[in-house]
Amino acid sequence: MTDIKTIPEQMTDVKQTVADALALAKTLGADCAEVSMSRQQGLSVTTRLGDVETVEFTSDGALGITVYQQGRKGSASTADLSQDALNQTVQAAVNIAKYTSVDESSGLADKALLAMQPKDLDLYHPKVLTTEEAIDLANSCEQAALSADDKITNSDGATLACFEGFKVYGNSHGQIVGYPSTRHSLSCVVIAADNDEMQRDYAYSVSREFSQLNAPEAIGKEAANEVLARLNAQKLPTAKVPVMFRADIANTFWGHFIAAISGGNLYRKSSFLLDALGEQIFPSFLTIEEKPHILKGLASSAFDSEGVTTNDREIIKNGDLATYLLTSYSARKLGMTTTGHAGGIHNWQVSANGGDFDAMLKTLGTGLLVTELMGQGVNVVNGDYSRGAAGFWVENGEIAFPVSEVTIAGNLQDMFKNLVAVGNDYDLKGAIKTGSIIIDQMQVAGN
Repeated sequence: MTDIKTIPEQMTDVKQTVADALALAKTLGADCAEVSMSRQQGLSVTTRLGDVETVEFTSDGALGITVYQQGRKGSASTADLSQDALNQTVQAAVNIAKYTSVDESSGLADKALLAMQPKDLDLYHPKVLTTEEAIDLANSCEQAALSADDKITNSDGATLACFEGFKVYGNSHGQIVGYPSTRHSLSCVVIAADNDEMQRDYAYSVSREFSQLNAPEAIGKEAANEVLARLNAQKLPTAKVPVMFRADIANTFWGHFIAAISGGNLYRKSSFLLDALGEQIFPSFLTIEEKPHILKGLASSAFDSEGVTTNDREIIKNGDLATYLLTSYSARKLGMTTTGHAGGIHNWQVSANGGDFDAMLKTLGTGLLVTELMGQGVNVVNGDYSRGAAGFWVENGEIAFPVSEVTIAGNLQDMFKNLVAVGNDYDLKGAIKTGSIIIDQMQVAGN
Protein backbone atom coordinates (compact mmCIF):
# COMPACT_ATOMS: atom_id res chain seq x y z
CA MET A 1 0.00 0.00 0.00
CA THR A 2 1.31 3.44 -0.88
CA ASP A 3 1.73 5.73 2.11
CA ILE A 4 -0.27 8.96 2.03
CA LYS A 5 2.11 11.88 1.89
CA THR A 6 1.97 14.65 4.46
CA ILE A 7 1.35 18.25 3.43
CA PRO A 8 5.06 19.19 3.80
CA GLU A 9 5.99 16.17 1.65
CA GLN A 10 3.41 17.13 -0.98
CA MET A 11 4.78 20.67 -0.97
CA THR A 12 8.28 19.39 -1.75
CA ASP A 13 6.93 17.46 -4.74
CA VAL A 14 4.99 20.49 -5.98
CA LYS A 15 8.10 22.69 -5.84
CA GLN A 16 9.66 20.31 -8.36
CA THR A 17 6.50 20.49 -10.50
CA VAL A 18 6.71 24.29 -10.43
CA ALA A 19 10.37 24.15 -11.46
CA ASP A 20 9.49 21.82 -14.34
CA ALA A 21 6.71 24.15 -15.53
CA LEU A 22 9.05 27.15 -15.48
CA ALA A 23 11.68 25.26 -17.45
CA LEU A 24 9.10 24.14 -20.01
CA ALA A 25 7.82 27.71 -20.45
CA LYS A 26 11.37 28.85 -21.21
CA THR A 27 11.81 26.03 -23.72
CA LEU A 28 8.58 27.07 -25.47
CA GLY A 29 9.83 30.62 -25.96
CA ALA A 30 8.63 32.58 -22.94
CA ASP A 31 10.94 35.39 -21.85
CA CYS A 32 9.96 34.74 -18.24
CA ALA A 33 7.19 33.05 -16.29
CA GLU A 34 5.64 32.62 -12.86
CA VAL A 35 3.81 29.62 -11.46
CA SER A 36 1.64 29.33 -8.37
CA MET A 37 0.00 26.30 -6.85
CA SER A 38 -2.19 25.77 -3.83
CA ARG A 39 -3.62 22.61 -2.33
CA GLN A 40 -6.08 22.08 0.51
CA GLN A 41 -7.43 19.03 2.28
CA GLY A 42 -9.55 18.52 5.34
CA LEU A 43 -12.82 17.63 7.01
CA SER A 44 -16.02 19.65 7.40
CA VAL A 45 -19.03 18.43 9.40
CA THR A 46 -22.40 20.13 9.85
CA THR A 47 -25.06 19.03 12.30
CA ARG A 48 -28.58 20.44 12.42
CA LEU A 49 -31.14 19.78 15.15
CA GLY A 50 -29.07 16.89 16.40
CA ASP A 51 -28.76 15.15 13.04
CA VAL A 52 -25.73 14.98 10.78
CA GLU A 53 -26.49 17.15 7.76
CA THR A 54 -23.20 16.99 5.83
CA VAL A 55 -19.81 15.34 6.09
CA GLU A 56 -17.32 16.56 3.51
CA PHE A 57 -13.77 15.40 2.91
CA THR A 58 -11.93 17.90 0.74
CA SER A 59 -8.77 17.35 -1.28
CA ASP A 60 -8.22 19.73 -4.14
CA GLY A 61 -5.71 22.06 -5.70
CA ALA A 62 -4.82 23.93 -8.87
CA LEU A 63 -1.77 25.20 -10.67
CA GLY A 64 -1.68 28.48 -12.55
CA ILE A 65 1.04 29.74 -14.89
CA THR A 66 1.59 33.17 -16.41
CA VAL A 67 4.14 33.71 -19.15
CA TYR A 68 5.54 36.96 -20.53
CA GLN A 69 6.80 37.28 -24.08
CA GLN A 70 8.00 40.60 -25.48
CA GLY A 71 5.60 42.56 -23.28
CA ARG A 72 2.69 40.23 -23.89
CA LYS A 73 1.06 38.12 -21.20
CA GLY A 74 -0.67 34.74 -21.27
CA SER A 75 -2.18 32.77 -18.39
CA ALA A 76 -3.61 29.28 -18.00
CA SER A 77 -4.48 26.94 -15.14
CA THR A 78 -5.18 23.29 -14.43
CA ALA A 79 -6.37 21.09 -11.62
CA ASP A 80 -4.88 18.05 -13.37
CA LEU A 81 -1.20 17.74 -12.44
CA SER A 82 -0.32 14.89 -14.78
CA GLN A 83 2.63 15.55 -17.05
CA ASP A 84 0.44 15.73 -20.17
CA ALA A 85 -1.93 18.21 -18.56
CA LEU A 86 0.99 20.30 -17.32
CA ASN A 87 2.51 20.40 -20.79
CA GLN A 88 -0.80 21.44 -22.32
CA THR A 89 -1.33 24.18 -19.73
CA VAL A 90 2.10 25.72 -20.26
CA GLN A 91 1.65 25.54 -24.03
CA ALA A 92 -1.76 27.19 -23.70
CA ALA A 93 -0.30 30.11 -21.73
CA VAL A 94 2.43 30.60 -24.35
CA ASN A 95 -0.13 30.48 -27.17
CA ILE A 96 -2.38 33.03 -25.44
CA ALA A 97 0.56 35.42 -25.01
CA LYS A 98 0.99 35.58 -28.77
CA TYR A 99 -2.39 37.27 -29.17
CA THR A 100 -2.49 39.72 -26.28
CA SER A 101 -1.52 43.37 -26.47
CA VAL A 102 1.86 44.65 -25.40
CA ASP A 103 1.75 46.14 -21.89
CA GLU A 104 5.00 47.61 -20.62
CA SER A 105 3.77 47.52 -17.02
CA SER A 106 3.31 43.74 -16.97
CA GLY A 107 6.00 41.31 -15.90
CA LEU A 108 7.54 39.73 -12.84
CA ALA A 109 8.25 41.65 -9.68
CA ASP A 110 11.78 43.05 -9.46
CA LYS A 111 14.21 40.38 -8.29
CA ALA A 112 15.65 42.58 -5.54
CA LEU A 113 12.25 42.69 -3.83
CA LEU A 114 11.67 38.93 -3.72
CA ALA A 115 11.68 36.70 -0.63
CA MET A 116 14.29 34.13 -1.61
CA GLN A 117 14.49 32.67 1.93
CA PRO A 118 11.20 33.57 3.60
CA LYS A 119 10.65 33.37 7.33
CA ASP A 120 8.78 30.48 8.92
CA LEU A 121 5.74 32.07 10.55
CA ASP A 122 4.50 28.93 12.35
CA LEU A 123 1.23 28.70 10.41
CA TYR A 124 0.99 24.91 10.24
CA HIS A 125 -0.79 23.12 13.11
CA PRO A 126 -2.67 20.08 11.79
CA LYS A 127 -5.32 18.38 13.86
CA VAL A 128 -6.45 14.83 13.20
CA LEU A 129 -10.09 14.27 14.11
CA THR A 130 -12.27 11.26 13.44
CA THR A 131 -15.62 11.96 11.83
CA GLU A 132 -17.31 10.92 15.07
CA GLU A 133 -15.24 13.37 17.12
CA ALA A 134 -16.07 16.19 14.71
CA ILE A 135 -19.79 15.35 14.85
CA ASP A 136 -19.73 15.32 18.67
CA LEU A 137 -18.11 18.77 18.80
CA ALA A 138 -20.56 20.28 16.32
CA ASN A 139 -23.48 18.69 18.20
CA SER A 140 -22.25 20.03 21.54
CA CYS A 141 -22.05 23.52 20.06
CA GLU A 142 -25.54 23.42 18.59
CA GLN A 143 -27.13 21.84 21.66
CA ALA A 144 -25.68 24.55 23.88
CA ALA A 145 -27.46 27.13 21.73
CA LEU A 146 -30.76 25.24 21.43
CA SER A 147 -30.98 24.62 25.18
CA ALA A 148 -30.25 28.20 26.17
CA ASP A 149 -33.84 29.44 25.95
CA ASP A 150 -37.28 28.23 24.87
CA LYS A 151 -37.44 31.10 22.38
CA ILE A 152 -34.71 29.44 20.29
CA THR A 153 -36.90 27.37 18.03
CA ASN A 154 -34.74 26.35 15.09
CA SER A 155 -31.20 26.06 13.82
CA ASP A 156 -29.27 26.47 10.60
CA GLY A 157 -26.68 24.15 12.06
CA ALA A 158 -23.24 24.04 13.61
CA THR A 159 -20.19 23.43 11.44
CA LEU A 160 -16.74 22.23 12.41
CA ALA A 161 -14.03 22.53 9.76
CA CYS A 162 -10.36 21.56 9.91
CA PHE A 163 -8.25 22.28 6.84
CA GLU A 164 -4.57 22.05 6.05
CA GLY A 165 -2.79 22.93 2.86
CA PHE A 166 0.05 24.84 1.26
CA LYS A 167 0.95 27.47 -1.29
CA VAL A 168 3.96 27.34 -3.60
CA TYR A 169 5.13 30.15 -5.86
CA GLY A 170 8.01 30.20 -8.34
CA ASN A 171 9.30 32.41 -11.12
CA SER A 172 12.08 32.78 -13.67
CA HIS A 173 14.20 34.84 -11.26
CA GLY A 174 15.07 31.56 -9.56
CA GLN A 175 12.58 31.94 -6.72
CA ILE A 176 10.62 28.87 -5.61
CA VAL A 177 9.06 29.33 -2.17
CA GLY A 178 6.13 27.99 -0.24
CA TYR A 179 4.63 27.37 3.15
CA PRO A 180 2.10 25.00 4.75
CA SER A 181 -0.77 26.32 6.83
CA THR A 182 -3.84 25.24 8.76
CA ARG A 183 -7.19 26.84 9.53
CA HIS A 184 -9.72 25.48 12.03
CA SER A 185 -13.18 26.88 12.71
CA LEU A 186 -16.38 26.15 14.59
CA SER A 187 -19.60 28.06 14.00
CA CYS A 188 -23.26 27.94 15.01
CA VAL A 189 -26.34 29.62 13.50
CA VAL A 190 -29.68 29.62 15.33
CA ILE A 191 -33.16 31.11 14.98
CA ALA A 192 -35.27 32.58 17.76
CA ALA A 193 -38.97 33.43 17.73
CA ASP A 194 -41.23 35.51 19.95
CA ASN A 195 -44.89 35.82 18.97
CA ASP A 196 -44.82 36.48 15.21
CA GLU A 197 -41.24 37.71 15.05
CA MET A 198 -38.23 35.61 14.08
CA GLN A 199 -34.54 36.51 14.18
CA ARG A 200 -31.41 34.71 13.05
CA ASP A 201 -27.84 35.16 14.30
CA TYR A 202 -24.58 33.27 14.76
CA ALA A 203 -21.23 32.98 16.52
CA TYR A 204 -17.94 31.41 15.48
CA SER A 205 -14.31 30.89 16.39
CA VAL A 206 -11.33 30.50 14.04
CA SER A 207 -7.63 29.82 14.59
CA ARG A 208 -4.49 28.34 13.07
CA GLU A 209 -4.38 26.05 16.14
CA PHE A 210 -7.30 23.79 16.95
CA SER A 211 -6.59 24.08 20.68
CA GLN A 212 -7.12 27.84 20.50
CA LEU A 213 -10.74 27.59 19.32
CA ASN A 214 -13.35 28.68 21.84
CA ALA A 215 -15.15 25.83 23.58
CA PRO A 216 -18.15 24.47 21.62
CA GLU A 217 -20.53 25.27 24.47
CA ALA A 218 -19.26 28.85 24.68
CA ILE A 219 -19.80 29.38 20.94
CA GLY A 220 -23.31 27.93 21.15
CA LYS A 221 -24.24 30.14 24.10
CA GLU A 222 -22.81 33.19 22.33
CA ALA A 223 -24.95 32.44 19.26
CA ALA A 224 -27.99 32.08 21.53
CA ASN A 225 -27.31 35.38 23.31
CA GLU A 226 -26.85 37.18 20.00
CA VAL A 227 -30.14 36.03 18.53
CA LEU A 228 -32.17 36.48 21.72
CA ALA A 229 -30.97 40.07 22.06
CA ARG A 230 -32.41 40.87 18.63
CA LEU A 231 -35.98 39.88 19.42
CA ASN A 232 -38.67 42.57 19.59
CA ALA A 233 -36.71 44.90 17.35
CA GLN A 234 -38.09 48.37 16.67
CA LYS A 235 -37.72 50.84 13.82
CA LEU A 236 -36.29 54.32 14.14
CA PRO A 237 -37.45 57.68 12.85
CA THR A 238 -35.19 59.28 10.25
CA ALA A 239 -32.52 61.43 11.90
CA LYS A 240 -28.83 62.28 12.00
CA VAL A 241 -27.23 60.51 14.96
CA PRO A 242 -23.87 59.16 16.16
CA VAL A 243 -23.24 55.62 14.94
CA MET A 244 -21.08 52.93 16.53
CA PHE A 245 -19.95 49.91 14.52
CA ARG A 246 -19.32 46.94 16.80
CA ALA A 247 -15.81 45.48 16.47
CA ASP A 248 -16.85 42.50 14.36
CA ILE A 249 -18.60 44.89 11.93
CA ALA A 250 -15.92 47.60 11.99
CA ASN A 251 -13.70 45.57 9.66
CA THR A 252 -16.14 46.40 6.82
CA PHE A 253 -15.45 50.10 7.43
CA TRP A 254 -11.72 49.50 7.04
CA GLY A 255 -12.45 47.30 4.03
CA HIS A 256 -13.81 50.32 2.13
CA PHE A 257 -10.66 52.22 3.04
CA ILE A 258 -8.55 49.35 1.68
CA ALA A 259 -10.41 49.48 -1.62
CA ALA A 260 -9.87 53.23 -1.86
CA ILE A 261 -6.07 52.98 -1.48
CA SER A 262 -5.57 49.86 -3.60
CA GLY A 263 -3.46 50.31 -6.71
CA GLY A 264 -6.02 48.93 -9.15
CA ASN A 265 -8.55 51.60 -8.28
CA LEU A 266 -5.90 54.31 -8.14
CA TYR A 267 -4.33 53.83 -11.57
CA ARG A 268 -7.81 53.57 -13.08
CA LYS A 269 -8.64 56.88 -11.33
CA SER A 270 -11.66 55.28 -9.70
CA SER A 271 -11.00 56.11 -6.04
CA PHE A 272 -12.05 59.05 -3.89
CA LEU A 273 -8.56 58.92 -2.30
CA LEU A 274 -6.70 59.52 -5.56
CA ASP A 275 -3.63 61.73 -4.90
CA ALA A 276 -4.25 61.56 -1.15
CA LEU A 277 -0.82 60.12 -0.23
CA GLY A 278 0.64 62.10 2.65
CA GLU A 279 -2.67 63.88 3.30
CA GLN A 280 -4.60 63.76 6.57
CA ILE A 281 -7.72 61.66 6.02
CA PHE A 282 -8.39 60.48 9.61
CA PRO A 283 -8.17 62.30 12.96
CA SER A 284 -4.63 62.62 14.29
CA PHE A 285 -5.21 60.05 17.07
CA LEU A 286 -5.42 57.21 14.53
CA THR A 287 -2.53 54.97 13.51
CA ILE A 288 -2.78 51.77 11.49
CA GLU A 289 0.21 49.43 11.24
CA GLU A 290 0.64 46.29 9.17
CA LYS A 291 2.45 43.35 10.79
CA PRO A 292 2.79 40.53 8.21
CA HIS A 293 5.09 38.34 10.30
CA ILE A 294 3.00 37.70 13.42
CA LEU A 295 3.52 34.05 14.34
CA LYS A 296 0.36 31.98 13.78
CA GLY A 297 -1.47 35.06 12.47
CA LEU A 298 -4.57 34.47 10.37
CA ALA A 299 -3.32 36.95 7.74
CA SER A 300 0.42 36.38 8.15
CA SER A 301 2.61 35.80 5.12
CA ALA A 302 6.34 36.19 4.51
CA PHE A 303 5.69 37.05 0.86
CA ASP A 304 2.78 38.14 -1.30
CA SER A 305 1.32 36.29 -4.28
CA GLU A 306 4.09 37.69 -6.53
CA GLY A 307 6.84 36.44 -4.22
CA VAL A 308 7.60 39.94 -2.92
CA THR A 309 8.87 40.14 0.66
CA THR A 310 6.28 41.52 3.06
CA ASN A 311 7.41 44.05 5.66
CA ASP A 312 6.05 45.90 8.66
CA ARG A 313 4.50 49.06 7.29
CA GLU A 314 2.69 52.16 8.52
CA ILE A 315 -0.61 52.56 6.69
CA ILE A 316 -1.93 55.55 8.64
CA LYS A 317 0.37 57.67 10.81
CA ASN A 318 -1.25 60.25 13.07
CA GLY A 319 -4.19 60.40 10.69
CA ASP A 320 -2.08 60.81 7.55
CA LEU A 321 -2.12 58.33 4.66
CA ALA A 322 1.39 56.85 4.67
CA THR A 323 1.16 54.37 1.80
CA TYR A 324 -0.92 52.98 -1.00
CA LEU A 325 -1.42 49.21 -1.40
CA LEU A 326 0.34 48.23 -4.61
CA THR A 327 1.13 45.20 -6.72
CA SER A 328 3.99 45.22 -9.21
CA TYR A 329 1.62 46.04 -12.06
CA SER A 330 -0.25 48.87 -10.33
CA ALA A 331 3.02 50.26 -9.00
CA ARG A 332 4.46 50.49 -12.51
CA LYS A 333 1.27 52.13 -13.73
CA LEU A 334 1.69 54.75 -11.01
CA GLY A 335 5.46 55.12 -11.34
CA MET A 336 5.99 53.69 -7.86
CA THR A 337 7.30 50.52 -6.18
CA THR A 338 5.18 47.55 -5.14
CA THR A 339 4.28 47.43 -1.45
CA GLY A 340 3.90 43.64 -1.35
CA HIS A 341 0.10 43.63 -1.45
CA ALA A 342 -0.59 41.28 -4.33
CA GLY A 343 -3.25 39.05 -2.78
CA GLY A 344 -4.36 41.35 0.03
CA ILE A 345 -3.37 42.88 3.34
CA HIS A 346 -1.46 41.29 6.21
CA ASN A 347 -2.54 41.71 9.86
CA TRP A 348 -3.58 45.32 10.25
CA GLN A 349 -3.37 46.72 13.77
CA VAL A 350 -5.74 49.66 14.36
CA SER A 351 -4.81 51.90 17.31
CA ALA A 352 -7.34 52.36 20.10
CA ASN A 353 -8.24 55.46 22.08
CA GLY A 354 -11.71 54.64 23.35
CA GLY A 355 -11.49 51.88 25.97
CA ASP A 356 -13.56 48.70 26.18
CA PHE A 357 -17.03 48.05 24.76
CA ASP A 358 -18.89 49.57 27.72
CA ALA A 359 -16.67 52.65 27.62
CA MET A 360 -17.38 53.01 23.91
CA LEU A 361 -21.13 52.92 24.60
CA LYS A 362 -20.64 55.73 27.11
CA THR A 363 -18.76 57.71 24.47
CA LEU A 364 -21.56 57.06 21.97
CA GLY A 365 -24.05 58.42 24.47
CA THR A 366 -27.30 58.34 22.52
CA GLY A 367 -27.17 56.85 19.06
CA LEU A 368 -27.16 53.67 16.97
CA LEU A 369 -25.02 50.59 17.66
CA VAL A 370 -24.66 48.61 14.42
CA THR A 371 -24.18 44.84 14.72
CA GLU A 372 -25.22 43.80 11.20
CA LEU A 373 -24.91 45.33 7.74
CA MET A 374 -26.75 44.38 4.56
CA GLY A 375 -26.33 45.34 0.94
CA GLN A 376 -23.37 46.77 -0.97
CA GLY A 377 -24.32 50.42 -1.49
CA VAL A 378 -20.78 51.82 -1.37
CA ASN A 379 -19.24 53.79 -4.25
CA VAL A 380 -15.45 53.82 -3.99
CA VAL A 381 -15.24 56.41 -6.80
CA ASN A 382 -16.93 59.21 -4.86
CA GLY A 383 -17.17 57.70 -1.36
CA ASP A 384 -20.96 57.62 -1.15
CA TYR A 385 -22.08 55.13 1.50
CA SER A 386 -25.54 53.64 2.05
CA ARG A 387 -26.23 50.25 3.62
CA GLY A 388 -29.02 48.44 5.40
CA ALA A 389 -28.33 47.92 9.09
CA ALA A 390 -29.57 46.33 12.28
CA GLY A 391 -28.40 46.63 15.86
CA PHE A 392 -29.43 48.48 19.02
CA TRP A 393 -30.55 51.93 20.04
CA VAL A 394 -28.38 53.30 22.83
CA GLU A 395 -29.52 55.95 25.30
CA ASN A 396 -27.19 57.64 27.79
CA GLY A 397 -24.53 54.99 27.19
CA GLU A 398 -26.84 52.01 27.79
CA ILE A 399 -28.43 49.66 25.25
CA ALA A 400 -32.16 50.46 25.20
CA PHE A 401 -33.73 48.18 22.58
CA PRO A 402 -32.92 46.24 19.38
CA VAL A 403 -33.32 47.97 16.01
CA SER A 404 -34.00 46.55 12.55
CA GLU A 405 -34.84 47.70 9.02
CA VAL A 406 -32.86 50.93 8.99
CA THR A 407 -30.48 52.42 6.45
CA ILE A 408 -27.33 54.30 7.40
CA ALA A 409 -25.84 56.74 4.91
CA GLY A 410 -23.01 59.22 4.53
CA ASN A 411 -19.82 59.78 2.59
CA LEU A 412 -16.68 57.84 3.44
CA GLN A 413 -14.48 60.94 3.36
CA ASP A 414 -16.69 62.56 5.99
CA MET A 415 -16.95 59.31 7.96
CA PHE A 416 -13.15 59.02 8.03
CA LYS A 417 -12.74 62.61 9.25
CA ASN A 418 -15.55 62.25 11.78
CA LEU A 419 -14.17 59.12 13.42
CA VAL A 420 -14.52 59.86 17.13
CA ALA A 421 -13.08 56.79 18.81
CA VAL A 422 -11.73 53.27 18.30
CA GLY A 423 -12.18 50.79 21.14
CA ASN A 424 -9.81 48.18 22.53
CA ASP A 425 -12.55 45.52 22.37
CA TYR A 426 -10.58 43.91 19.56
CA ASP A 427 -12.05 41.51 17.04
CA LEU A 428 -9.34 38.92 16.35
CA LYS A 429 -11.09 36.71 13.79
CA GLY A 430 -9.79 38.29 10.59
CA ALA A 431 -7.03 40.23 8.88
CA ILE A 432 -7.81 43.48 10.74
CA LYS A 433 -7.36 43.79 14.50
CA THR A 434 -9.83 46.53 15.30
CA GLY A 435 -12.12 47.52 18.11
CA SER A 436 -15.53 49.12 17.79
CA ILE A 437 -15.57 52.51 16.06
CA ILE A 438 -17.77 55.57 16.52
CA ILE A 439 -18.67 58.00 13.73
CA ASP A 440 -19.78 61.39 15.00
CA GLN A 441 -22.85 61.62 12.80
CA MET A 442 -24.59 59.69 10.04
CA GLN A 443 -27.99 59.79 8.39
CA VAL A 444 -30.21 57.02 9.74
CA ALA A 445 -33.37 56.36 7.76
CA GLY A 446 -36.11 54.35 9.45
CA ASN A 447 -39.87 54.84 9.42
